[in-house]
Amino acid sequence: MKTLNRTLLIAAALVAGPLAAQDIPGGGVATPADTTPPAAAVPMAVVTVGSPAAGAIGQFEAPKQGLEFNGLSMQIGGAFAQTFQSLDHENTATPAAKTVLGEIRPGFSLANANLNIGVQLARGIRVDLESYMASRHHNEFWVKGGFATIDASPFDVPVLNRIMEFTTIRAGHFEINYGDAHFRRTDNGNALRNPFVENYILDAFTTEIGAEVMLRGPMGSFVLGGVTTGENKGNIKEGAVDASPAFLGKLGFDRQFTDALRLRLTGSMYTAESSPAVTLYGGDRTGSHYWGVMEDSSTLRQGTAFTNGRINPGFSNEIRAVQLNPYVEFGNLEVFGVIERASGKTAAEAERREVNQLAGDVVYRLFRDQLYVGARYNRVNGDFAGQKDLEVRRTALSAGWFLTRNLLTKVEYVTQEYDGFAATDIRNGGKFNGFLIEGVIAF
Repeated sequence: MKTLNRTLLIAAALVAGPLAAQDIPGGGVATPADTTPPAAAVPMAVVTVGSPAAGAIGQFEAPKQGLEFNGLSMQIGGAFAQTFQSLDHENTATPAAKTVLGEIRPGFSLANANLNIGVQLARGIRVDLESYMASRHHNEFWVKGGFATIDASPFDVPVLNRIMEFTTIRAGHFEINYGDAHFRRTDNGNALRNPFVENYILDAFTTEIGAEVMLRGPMGSFVLGGVTTGENKGNIKEGAVDASPAFLGKLGFDRQFTDALRLRLTGSMYTAESSPAVTLYGGDRTGSHYWGVMEDSSTLRQGTAFTNGRINPGFSNEIRAVQLNPYVEFGNLEVFGVIERASGKTAAEAERREVNQLAGDVVYRLFRDQLYVGARYNRVNGDFAGQKDLEVRRTALSAGWFLTRNLLTKVEYVTQEYDGFAATDIRNGGKFNGFLIEGVIAF
């Protein structure tokens, strides 16, 4: 906590220092006229509160930026989530040191917090730095990623201007745009866009170093292509497993047909031949919001066990993943689906394995989106790490209340069951259920 406080004070000083020398509309201290002539004045750096990383309800890819540029500007945003849970778990595994479930009780989990800083550098060029101030797996301040987005040509050349009218380029270390489920997931403290407390069982989310190019077409259509390192960290070490780039693509449309009807349909693919650390289904280093379930007592308080309720197939070679996502808004009703198939293997395996995911969310929003009720069904089946024909099922019911557009309280009842796991696996005959209450602030 002392380290966090010190970091925040330093950040505040870094922000406040330049502001003190600027003439800010509505406040601030002006630079004395007798030391800086008006003709030599430095363009003002405007700082506003609120970050696109927080997102908006129903938003997927960010819309194109405006072309007006009046000088360097900065946005600062944050997100916080605090959860109370009352969950019970059970299993039928053969009793052993690592198969006896730890005892858990109702209580509050560690609060999660994000900090996002965005800077508009030039016409159509923006840089974002996304950080986690506190998370379940890393309680220290650490960076999620940093990247540049180019939405317009910084040079006033007619050909470039025309191309950039429908083109968006993103490069750096960023959350890859595979599938649509990652737009609706909880990202540590940023849980505003997720109608439920937790993410999907097969959680397709990772940050990788690379670039993406998106082309927007008529009638809400778009196509995206990208290439990344296939790893969530930089790595130059030669290892036993060859490192090859990963490729991703996305094709879809998103159109508001009438005031009451919006339809979106996308298909995404991700492929990588081999990598020392592919994390397509294990890239979330912050942690699940279901604490301690299906976990033995020796790891309940350790950061090494932080993905409770999720399944990671552990692919590192010959990865092929496809995700289809239909989305419908009809009046106050919202329906979102995940149809996903992924295959791959580890370097030690001779044959590829396959896993499948099916999920559906139904959300009904009331009183101009201030209240909502929702239901989710999620099923994953396939072969995982030496075990075949496994299945995990989850059903969740939720309700939420937006006290303001940036402040949300949600309640969830969840039940999850595990089938087909070996008697020596702690998840054999596993089940957990109960309710959670979560408060979220994001701006």
